[in-house]
Amino acid sequence: MKIPFKLPEKFSFRTRLFVVMILMLFVAGLLILGTTSIQYESQRENYHLGRLDRKEAQIQRHINHLVTKNDLYEKHDSVWQKFNSEFEQINRIHNIRYSLFSLDGTPLFVYHSPLEVIANNYLLDPLLLERILKSETGNYLERYNSDIDKFHASYSVLNDEFGKSYGILFFPYFEDTSFSENELNSFLQNLYQIYIFLLFAVIFIAYFLSKYVTRSLEIIRVRMAETGLDKKNEKIHLKNATREIDSLVNSYNTMIDELSVNAAKLVKTQREEAWQEMAKQVAHEIKNPLTPMRLTIQSFQHKYDSNDSDNKEKVSNFSDLLIQQIDTMSDVAEAFSNFASLPKLNLKECDIVDVTSKAIKIFQQEYIIFSSNHAQIFYKLDKAQWIRVITNLIQNSLQSISKKKTPQIGIQLINEPGEIILIISDNGKGISPSLTDKIFEPKFTTKNSGMGLGLGIVKNIIESHNGTISFVSKQEKGTTFTIRLPQ
Repeated sequence: MKIPFKLPEKFSFRTRLFVVMILMLFVAGLLILGTTSIQYESQRENYHLGRLDRKEAQIQRHINHLVTKNDLYEKHDSVWQKFNSEFEQINRIHNIRYSLFSLDGTPLFVYHSPLEVIANNYLLDPLLLERILKSETGNYLERYNSDIDKFHASYSVLNDEFGKSYGILFFPYFEDTSFSENELNSFLQNLYQIYIFLLFAVIFIAYFLSKYVTRSLEIIRVRMAETGLDKKNEKIHLKNATREIDSLVNSYNTMIDELSVNAAKLVKTQREEAWQEMAKQVAHEIKNPLTPMRLTIQSFQHKYDSNDSDNKEKVSNFSDLLIQQIDTMSDVAEAFSNFASLPKLNLKECDIVDVTSKAIKIFQQEYIIFSSNHAQIFYKLDKAQWIRVITNLIQNSLQSISKKKTPQIGIQLINEPGEIILIISDNGKGISPSLTDKIFEPKFTTKNSGMGLGLGIVKNIIESHNGTISFVSKQEKGTTFTIRLPQ
C-alpha cells in the first residue's frame, strides 16, 4: 500500500516573522558570546605580554648594572662565575628564575631553562641562536606548551652602554590564568543567564508582535475572501495601521467602491435589457391585432343598418365598449414601449414653477401644499416628462397614505446656485429598510395593483435630465423624495 506523499504547507507570514526574530536573537547571542571570548582572550594576552616586557626590562637593567659594576664585558666565563651570588640575588629580588647565555649560546648562569635547552647540555640550539641574533628588535619570544611546562620564553640580546652585544637573557614568564579564567567563566555564566532571559522575553514579544503585525493582513485576507460581485461588500477601517498596510487598505476600499459602481451598472443594464426586451415583445403582441380590430368595428358601424332601434343601440354600445378596451390595451402597450425606449427629450426653456403648479392641479388641492422660493424659475426641460414625474410621485404618495389618515403632501421647489431642488414629502406608511435598494427597480411594487413601472420611469426621466433622485423614509411617519437638477 502506497502512502501518498503530501508536500508541507507553506509557512504563514506570521510563522516566518516569529522564526526570523528568534533566529536573529540566537545568531546575535552567538556573535556576542564569540566576540566576548575573543576580546577577553586578546586583552588577557596583551596584559601578560605587557607585564612580561616590564618585568624583563627591570631584569635587564639589574643585569647591566652588575656587569658594569664588575666590569664583566668581554670577560671569560670563569670570571662571570665569581659573581654568581650577585646574579642569583636577582631571582630573589624579582621573584623569578632566569638564565644568562653568552653570544655563542654557552651558559653563564642557568637557573631555569626549557627542556630542549636542558637536553642540549644547557646550550642554545644553533637555529634558535640564529633567530635570536637576527631579530630586528633583539628579542625573540616562544611559547612552550608541554605537559610539564607552560610559559612564555623570552630571549633578549643584552647590550652595553655603547650598544655592543655581550650576552643573551632567557626570561620565563608563567601566566597565572586561574583568576582570569574564573573571571571569564563568571562573566560568561552571567551572560548566559541574561541571554536565556532575553530569549524567553523575545519569544514572548515576538509572538505578540507577529500576531499584531499580521492581524491587519488577516483582516484584509478575510475581507477579500468574502468579496463578491453579488454581495454588499464592506470597507476596511483600521486604526494605527502602518503606511504599507494603510496603502493596501485604501487600494482595497477603492476597489470596493469601483466594484459597487460596476455591479450596480451591470445589474441595472441586465434588468433594463430584460425589461426592454419584454416590453418590446408585449407591445408587439398587443399592437398587432389592434389595427384590424379597430378597422373591422368601424366598418361594421358604418355598414350596419337595422330598423330595430334596440339592436342598433346594443351594437353601438358594444362597439364603443370594444373600442374603449382597445384604447386601454393600446395605452398599456404604449407604457411598455415608453419604458423600453423613452421618447427623445424635447428640451425647451420653460417656467418650472408654472409647469409643476399645473401638474398639481389635477389632484385635490386641499391636501397638497406647494411652495417655491422664487415666483419664476426658468429651466430647460421636457415639459411632458416633467409632468409625468410630478404625477407619479404624487400618486405614489397618495397610495401610501392609509384611508384612516388625512393626506398631507408637501411640495417645495428651491432654486439654489448650481442646482434646482424639488422636495415631495408625505405622511404615508413609509418604506421598509429591507426594500430601499429595490424601490426604483422595474416591476417592483408594494401595491396590489399597477405594473410597478412608475418610479423606474421617474428615475429614468430624471437621469435623462442629468439629475438625481433620492429619498428618506421613516416607517409610519412618511417618505420624502428629493430631486436635484444641475443648472
